[in-house]
Amino acid sequence: MSDPTRLHTDLSRLGRETDSFLATAESLSGEELAAPSLCGGWSRAHVVAHLASNGRALVRLVDWAVTGREQRPYASPEARNREIDEFAALPREELLRRTRESADYFAEQCERLGGDLAVDEVHMHGKRIPALAVVALRNSEIVVHHHDLDAAWTLERAEPDSLLDALEAAVRTMRAKDAPGATLVSEEGDEWVIGDGAARVRSDRAGLLAWLARGQTERVTAEDRLPVLPAW
Repeated sequence: MSDPTRLHTDLSRLGRETDSFLATAESLSGEELAAPSLCGGWSRAHVVAHLASNGRALVRLVDWAVTGREQRPYASPEARNREIDEFAALPREELLRRTRESADYFAEQCERLGGDLAVDEVHMHGKRIPALAVVALRNSEIVVHHHDLDAAWTLERAEPDSLLDALEAAVRTMRAKDAPGATLVSEEGDEWVIGDGAARVRSDRAGLLAWLARGQTERVTAEDRLPVLPAW
């Protein structure tokens, strides 16, 4: 079932997070874009390239929700990686232009989610997500990869609901990867259970996300040993 009010709110918030990400990316020189990011094995240019690719890929999930015809975001993991590598090798201005155009195209296509939907749920990487949550999924990508740029912006500067989107997406990913059991408790009052929930892990939302997404342990505490997470 569509929810135009929620869709408008989510798209407005996505627009603000996207503008913030693009402002950071555009502040980086070509040399700075070529430097390593916090995403293992990727330069900052690869991070930006991923979001350029991801915006158009996620539109296929919108098509699926609207038409009922199942579609995968990418033909294969190899095709995804190849496109990201190709985009990352583009001149700085071309890469930034494609990233902004992709973001605009995604937001435009998501307006279709405000009408009648053929299916209420789509799948991505083995994870089931509500069709209307595709916008939140894109927002989570923006937030995590903004962090990956390792520039002046920090996770604490994301809007609270955007941080929540990213955390919930990270929890889904860890559940799909059969991560060790953990109960995550945020200082903001949230709680998530992964697996059997055996280890109790605490931090604020930003600290929990940095741990789940990038293995950063500085701000998390556990009552016993901190679980070792699978690769993202």
